[in-house]
Amino acid sequence: MASRVVVDESALRLGVAAEHAVGKGLKVLVHRALLKHVQARTFAGDPAALEGLKHLTELGGSLVEYVGAAGEENWRDAVLEYCRANNEQLLTSDPLVARVAESMGVKCSYVVPEPPLQLESVFAGDVMSLHVKEGLEPRIKRGHPGRWVFESIRDKPVTRTELEALVASIMKTAYGVFGTEAFVEIDKPELTILQLGQFRIVITRPPLSDGMEMTVVKPVIRVRLEDYNLPPKVLERLDRRAEGILIAGPPGMGKSTFAQALAEHYRNMRKVVKTVESPRDLNLPPDITQYSKSAAADGEIHNVLLLSRPDYTVFDEMRESRDFEMYIDLRYAGIGMIGVIHASTPIDALHRIANKVDIGILPSIVDTLIFMDKGRVASIHTLEVVVKVPSGLKRADLARPTVVVKDFLNDTPVYELYVFGERVFFVPVKQQDEHADEAALFKRVLGKQLSDFSVEIIGDRLVIGIRPSDMRTYFKKCQNRVLKMAKHAGLTVEVVPKHQTGS
Repeated sequence: MASRVVVDESALRLGVAAEHAVGKGLKVLVHRALLKHVQARTFAGDPAALEGLKHLTELGGSLVEYVGAAGEENWRDAVLEYCRANNEQLLTSDPLVARVAESMGVKCSYVVPEPPLQLESVFAGDVMSLHVKEGLEPRIKRGHPGRWVFESIRDKPVTRTELEALVASIMKTAYGVFGTEAFVEIDKPELTILQLGQFRIVITRPPLSDGMEMTVVKPVIRVRLEDYNLPPKVLERLDRRAEGILIAGPPGMGKSTFAQALAEHYRNMRKVVKTVESPRDLNLPPDITQYSKSAAADGEIHNVLLLSRPDYTVFDEMRESRDFEMYIDLRYAGIGMIGVIHASTPIDALHRIANKVDIGILPSIVDTLIFMDKGRVASIHTLEVVVKVPSGLKRADLARPTVVVKDFLNDTPVYELYVFGERVFFVPVKQQDEHADEAALFKRVLGKQLSDFSVEIIGDRLVIGIRPSDMRTYFKKCQNRVLKMAKHAGLTVEVVPKHQTGS
């Protein structure tokens, strides 16, 4: 058995150097390049390794010795090379360092302390997520999207050493199944994002956060599109017409779950489906390729999707300007897009993308807006562009391209988007119930000659949608009567092609 060991940063942070090495009477060697790194981390706001070194010195005294030169830039390389050159044994709690050491022929003692919690036991039943931060009691979120409660699972606050031990245990498991059931999206001193089976794990350390914190999220339910009990009209649109889809809603309301169900639905229709995620946490069949945005350089995924041309791409989720730019550009290329976006209302979701494109082509980019609330589809809106006098304006010479946002299920306008000056205005359309009887009279007159048309009374305007093939019939047999009735009612008449208004 070795009489001394060389330690790395993880052995200091977890207290392994003090408890495992000094407790056995071993001499502990600390490389000066590691000491330099520990000082830099302390100056950056994370003193955990320095506290571990202090504890080691207090406990070990003369058993602690400093070796090597401090000038080496990469402390890991310096520690590993020192062990190899001097035939020393390495003590670590980092699975990656242990693997590299073994590949170099370095003797290695890989020690992970017992964690204070076990993920599998914590995530029993309907637990959605685990939230652990040093100095606080560990808590879980229990329930379902939109219907959950916070619960403490331990009265005693978690210490930094305990949290480091929990993370080390998770990383040990992750590297044991790395590449099959686990992958690391980001691994930096202050930030680690990984996927372990069905668990999405985010770990932050100072100076990124004010204390070490770990969040673990697990999908509570796996649903199919059929489980949402959507009306046949909605399913038909998703199957045949929807190609620019936004799935919006507040955090935790089931957006990604619905996107996952929609992706599998298109896959079952024999469509080629791919995803862009950060991290890759959607639980999808292997024939749906999942791309990691955080693992790719700028533009790489964009180019891959343009070249591979999938039928649909799920973008979970869009946060930055470049995310929206990719969504827009891929829609221009004819690729079906399903974008997931945080928004408190449907119109807030449109706000985030409307200012990035010409207003007239917005419906070509986003044609269907699905809003999620408490795990269900709360509303579905469609977008279309018409040339008209927007709501709130009166003069006929102010007609302009206007995007009409409609409630898809009842085909009623709820918002209008238009450009006035250099600004884009979002104007709610007020439904005029007092015009219901008048609209019914116009429908009765038109219904005697036409079979497919729409009638809307918006403010002081009567908007009639007629199929182009029926225009001649309207002008010959309906126009005079309609104009007389409209004049009597104080309305101006606008006739637009039916395919532009939808119905």
